Amino acid sequence: MQVSKGPVLIAGATSGIARAISNELAKEGHPIVLAGRDESELQRLASDLSIRTGTEVHTALFDASDPATHPLLLMEASAKAGKLEGAVLAFGYLGDQQLAQTDWQEARKILELNFVSAASLLHVLASDMETRQTGWITVLSSVAGDRGRMSNYVYGSAKGGLTVFLQGLRARLQKSGVHVMTVKPGPVDTAMTFGSDKLPLLADPGDVGAAIVKALKRRKDVVYVPSPWRLIMFVLRTVPEKVFKKTSL
Repeated sequence: MQVSKGPVLIAGATSGIARAISNELAKEGHPIVLAGRDESELQRLASDLSIRTGTEVHTALFDASDPATHPLLLMEASAKAGKLEGAVLAFGYLGDQQLAQTDWQEARKILELNFVSAASLLHVLASDMETRQTGWITVLSSVAGDRGRMSNYVYGSAKGGLTVFLQGLRARLQKSGVHVMTVKPGPVDTAMTFGSDKLPLLADPGDVGAAIVKALKRRKDVVYVPSPWRLIMFVLRTVPEKVFKKTSL
């Protein structure tokens, strides 16, 4: 299956993985709409991407934490680049697990940015694509959502909820010819993970972006990147709860 060359919205465009995905899609000729909070960084990325790929690149200001603006983002993206063929949701907030255990505001921020905000934008995109009966949506969840772990259960629970949301959305939209792909990255060498200790299989964002676009072309429902994480998480899910809860993972 070849991804059509229609416009693609990248929500959370300044993240390391989003930049890599944008680059891969732009090289294939997709017009790109980069959406994020940092206007100057968006403009810099758009200029660089356009020069390197010769592709039409637009920008749009986007605050994931404000669901009331999400319909406006779709309107702006469509006005600038045309009706969307695809959308990539690449925003998220790792947060501070230790702080979240005592500070509800930190816990709430993690939960809302990773689940509620994503669900809100997905609601807008899904309704539009379902009506037009065309399109695709790719969403970055996380391997952290596959099993609750002591070290990051707040973030993991938000990503786990997002993964289940996407399962249902995928079933709903397949009837309209709209494809939904869930991406479960392991730790990636980006600003989000900078300074984190002991992260296993730390992946290069360029490699991750290329793997995601490759999976998109194949219409994968769920993809783990790098691929060894599929087996790693399968093993972790099979560990009995009475054993797993005693680990320090």
